[in-house]
Amino acid sequence: MGRAKEIIVKVIPSNVANSFVKKHHYSGKVVPNSSLHFGAFLDDKLHGVMQYGSPFMKTKVLPLVEPQNWNGMLELNRMAFDDYLPKYSESRCIAISIKLIKKNAPQIKWLLSFADGTQCGDGTIYRASGFVLTSVKENSSIIKLSNGDIVASMTYTKGKNILSQGGRAGIPKDAEKLNGNMFRYIYLIDKTCKITVPILPFSKIDEMGAGMYKGEKISLADRKKADVA
Repeated sequence: MGRAKEIIVKVIPSNVANSFVKKHHYSGKVVPNSSLHFGAFLDDKLHGVMQYGSPFMKTKVLPLVEPQNWNGMLELNRMAFDDYLPKYSESRCIAISIKLIKKNAPQIKWLLSFADGTQCGDGTIYRASGFVLTSVKENSSIIKLSNGDIVASMTYTKGKNILSQGGRAGIPKDAEKLNGNMFRYIYLIDKTCKITVPILPFSKIDEMGAGMYKGEKISLADRKKADVA
């Protein structure tokens, strides 16, 4: 694991985390409901951020794990690392953040996260960190605007965003839908909890032709071959 063992993970202020995420996350955006921010430090400098918070549609995801407890879960909703960190750093940082949550917030029993197979990847880091795959779905909710910006379609169809459009709801006519997939992963901190939905084999990703790594379409099998070669 080399220098990855030297990485220090600790809680950092939201403004520091948000600034880093805006610079290094592929979306350039933060999730406004992130409430717990971890920084990954190497050689006394910040090189990675993991942000946890309550899911937007919490009532829909709570039934994924029993027992259901409103304050018993978090979503890992943003993760960004720069290129300075060595190989295996991401999974090590997630593991440390989970240990810190378990120690300091024992009411948190499980974690949820989603991988964006439209723009980014199919969840390589989550699989390496012990998360299980519970859903692979086609995703057409991402749109590309005429100015090149990429946003979720709900920006134009849900809640307060409609108010900003004078009460009108609707995706701009010149917007392009980006087709891809969304992957849902779960990690049980408390192993006595039970996942209530089927756990999918990782091979399901290749069966659906949904493999993606760093924004490029590529199967898990081809990545494995490349690692061996």
